Amino acid sequence: MWIFTETGFVSAVKNTEHEGKYSVRARDEHSLAGLIESTGAELIVTSHTDYPYRVIITPGEFIKWVNDQASTIDYPNFKSRVSQTRGYEYVDALHDVWLAMLKTQRSPLL
Repeated sequence: MWIFTETGFVSAVKNTEHEGKYSVRARDEHSLAGLIESTGAELIVTSHTDYPYRVIITPGEFIKWVNDQASTIDYPNFKSRVSQTRGYEYVDALHDVWLAMLKTQRSPLL
């Protein structure tokens, strides 16, 4: 699962080495800072994986964090908020994601 929040981007998957746990991965430390703060999870840094930063947490911890992220939405425009929390360079990357997903859009059937 990919999730974009106002503080970053994470990818969550089942951890194959720790039964009943998730690996939540990121391309930068900042994207995991809030999750680490709320769970106390240890930041794991690797140089041999596609996501160099990760934490290992329980599904319950992940669900609570996602719920907390959703419950604090108080902005009318996501990219505008992210420009405040992560800066314009990060928003440029979000525009690229937005454009890539636009290519999958179908016209609504009316």
